[in-house]
Amino acid sequence: MELPVQKNQEYEITIEDLGNNGEGIGRIEGYTVFVEGALPGERVRVLMVKTKKHYGYGKLREILEPSPDRITPVCPVAEKCGGCQLQHLSYEAQLAFKTKKVKDHLERIGGLTGIEVLPAIGMEDPWRYRNKAQFPVGGEKGAPQIGFYAKRSHRIIDTPACYLQNEVNDAIVQIVRDFLTENKIPLYDEETHSGLVRHILTRVGRQSGQIMVCIVINGKNLPQSQKLVERLTAVPGMTSIVLNENRKATNVILGEKIHVLWGKEFITDTIGSVEFEISPLSFYQVNPIQTRVLYQTALDFADLDGTETVLDLYCGIGTISLFFAQKAKRVFGVEIVPQAIEDAKRNAARNHMDNAFFQAGAAEEVIPRLYETEGLQADVVVVDPPRKGCDQRLLETILEIAPKKLVYVSCDSATLARDLAYLCPRGYRVEKVQVVDQFPWTVHVESVALLSKE
Repeated sequence: MELPVQKNQEYEITIEDLGNNGEGIGRIEGYTVFVEGALPGERVRVLMVKTKKHYGYGKLREILEPSPDRITPVCPVAEKCGGCQLQHLSYEAQLAFKTKKVKDHLERIGGLTGIEVLPAIGMEDPWRYRNKAQFPVGGEKGAPQIGFYAKRSHRIIDTPACYLQNEVNDAIVQIVRDFLTENKIPLYDEETHSGLVRHILTRVGRQSGQIMVCIVINGKNLPQSQKLVERLTAVPGMTSIVLNENRKATNVILGEKIHVLWGKEFITDTIGSVEFEISPLSFYQVNPIQTRVLYQTALDFADLDGTETVLDLYCGIGTISLFFAQKAKRVFGVEIVPQAIEDAKRNAARNHMDNAFFQAGAAEEVIPRLYETEGLQADVVVVDPPRKGCDQRLLETILEIAPKKLVYVSCDSATLARDLAYLCPRGYRVEKVQVVDQFPWTVHVESVALLSKE
């Protein structure tokens, strides 16, 4: 079959929709064309750079008729950087896109129609919201490149300022940049697995104001580290300066060994009235303002009266568990990462919550075992799985436990739709889904689904 387009030829096209990754979608004689940077309603000229049997990719050459939702990106490297995908789209239009994305996934992947999908809850000020940053480091001695990876690559885009990160990161990165330059510290080369400094990781407590700086190194020691400590401790709020040892040839950013250079090994911050210890290895939601919205939505959906037993699966350091423990009779959390469970236990003790209990292990192994050997029961089950969604063995056991309510917190609406499609024919009904914008200016979106037993 002859395609209606040819590679390396230019075409005019009207953009009809946005794809999952924020790319514009148009058609030429029924042939689908994806165009990065184009928006719905726009007439554009594109250069076809890749053609496949049923779809192709065009490079945006010219915007002939711009969308009324198009805006000028705040960040000068937004088009190159892989951190943001939607800085050219108005915030109101982003919220509409994310609501539609969740609804489309539920219908197309889950086969679920008639579900009440509530409009995305956005932020009053959608900038500088992140409390965690991970800056890759590379380049030659004396000329470090520090920033974020370019789209679809591991080429570092040097970034003096990021408008999604806390402002203090701009100063921290400059301090580290100057230190690396002046002391000619070897910088990591991913291809050859040589050099020393790999990443700069920062965490900032939104409520506490405490700051952590973690330097990830391909070795055991950082030369002249005391000089760096002296400069960083001058930053107001500095609480923790640590080294993380990662000598593996891997894309995983952090290794397991932590060496404290100065201060504590953790910082603290609060979500609502619950205080948490956050270490370099802790999973902690990166947008604390919207995390409170997300967790409060989950708690409201559960509608606890104080008599319930709650299971929190994929519980991390106990953030949702302790949020629920304020209202439930008993909460039991399970997480595969042992260190996270130790953090969760400490966080429960820190907040004087003696009704929260935790166990390390894969939820898909621990919960079936406890159900079979101890007759584990629960009134409410909360799941907050990784992007890959829930393991089917876990879903099967949840069905056997048969809680009255299931609250599903999702960071990927595609796997949410898949899992709901498994649960709904087996005795559960989706009551509603609330979309929450945790990640403005990106295509990522969180949602909370409430399921009740039929």
